[in-house]
Amino acid sequence: MATIRLTREFSFETAHALEGYDGLCRHVHGHSYKLFVTVSGIPCDDPSSPKYGMVMDFGDLKRIVNELVVDRYDHALVLRRTSGNTELLERVREKWERVYLVDYQPTCEMMLSRFAEQIAAALPAGVRLAELSLYETAKSHATWRAEDNPL
Repeated sequence: MATIRLTREFSFETAHALEGYDGLCRHVHGHSYKLFVTVSGIPCDDPSSPKYGMVMDFGDLKRIVNELVVDRYDHALVLRRTSGNTELLERVREKWERVYLVDYQPTCEMMLSRFAEQIAAALPAGVRLAELSLYETAKSHATWRAEDNPL
């Protein structure tokens, strides 16, 4: 049986700032992100299985990505923790609960890399993360591909 790829689209609103960046993105700003998640595998060939004919249930993929990405980052602020901003950002987190301090620059590329690690680890046996594309705007996106990034 042939390997098949499935893709599901997700969207969420997130703000971030690029600490130390030399352009306008050093200021807090937001994006309407679109995340395209593509998995691959061989469809189930067991006629007695409720997943017969499926690589993966789209509902299961939706649950995984919502738990790991959408529910966490939607309407959140993501900022890089540095020695110079930690105290201030901890105070910000006291007022607004959806502020995430990360140990990486929260660029589209770095967020995508983290999402890939998390999603790949949560997929069921026999299903592989093939590709992720994260659109920050309608015209700008980053893509992660399994063929370029062995997990």
